[in-house]
Amino acid sequence: MKLFITGGAGFIGSNFIRYILKRYPDYQVVNFDKLTYAGNLDNLKDIENNSRYKFVRGDICDFKKVCEVLEKEKCDWIVNFAAESHVDRSILGAWSFAETDVIGTLSLLEAARKYKIKKYLQISTDEVYGDWEKGGYARETDCLRPSSPYSASKAGGDLMVLAYKRTYDLPILITRSSNNYGPYQYPEKIIPLFITNLLEGKKVPVYGDGGQIRDWLYVEDNCSGIDLVLHKGKIGEIYNIGANQKPEIINLELTKKIVQALGLGEDMIEYVKDRPGHDRRYAIDTAKIRALGWKPEVDFEKGLKLTIEWYKKNEWWWKKIKSGEYLKYYQEQYADRSLKGNNGTEVQRH
Repeated sequence: MKLFITGGAGFIGSNFIRYILKRYPDYQVVNFDKLTYAGNLDNLKDIENNSRYKFVRGDICDFKKVCEVLEKEKCDWIVNFAAESHVDRSILGAWSFAETDVIGTLSLLEAARKYKIKKYLQISTDEVYGDWEKGGYARETDCLRPSSPYSASKAGGDLMVLAYKRTYDLPILITRSSNNYGPYQYPEKIIPLFITNLLEGKKVPVYGDGGQIRDWLYVEDNCSGIDLVLHKGKIGEIYNIGANQKPEIINLELTKKIVQALGLGEDMIEYVKDRPGHDRRYAIDTAKIRALGWKPEVDFEKGLKLTIEWYKKNEWWWKKIKSGEYLKYYQEQYADRSLKGNNGTEVQRH
């Protein structure tokens, strides 16, 4: 079996490639990635010389290039991780999100038709469901209510995938996971951002009152869920993948856990102006994938500890990322926001 994995140099994609090569000794992987700011070949440094792994640099919006690679490599399945995926960046500029997440998906679907790909798996997000009321959980059949340009672009990609099943009977699958965390996550996302900031002696920016609720899924658990859907999921179906923590995790409590784990005090927390359209709560019903036999293996306390230890031991990986373009973005995102300490007084940016 040969997999054409797009966006494989990103966070979840790179973890999935490593997972597949370890689990299936006879599988081959072609990693097709544009290498944008979040695509990093250091994520796969430990397997770059594996004879069953091949990297090809390319843009999923480039239909001709996609076809060239599929023609040459004779891949059986496509797994599409490629996406512009950071909500804050989508608010600053939405064009690239629509291009990659919708037009790029269309390009892959057309290529899948042309080369009669046996399975096409779209990797999506719980954010397409939008804000969810307290106590409720979004099911795969619920209406999509995206709030940001990012989640809207992902919803658009999902709808395109579903249309290709209905119109062309393309053998598709979709997974929608909750917030992932773990090794190799680009340090703009909340958990690696806060860990690395604190390791550098910098304060951590909490949006608004920090009351947002998220479901946190360790990345290896997501990989196992994606693997199960790819091999045993019913063609044409959508599967939510989430940890469903009880009690639910509030962002401010998450922040305090990270601060405390690093032996620091709450004076390292700064409150910043909330971002536009910020969803208050994400929560998904995972009964469908659990019925296939999946469940998360890593609880949040263990996963957070593993993640903190990984970033402590791998400064070589994240320190060179947090420079250049990253610093420019960070300053644009946070410099002009008024920051407040725990007592509500204005403080200076650290």
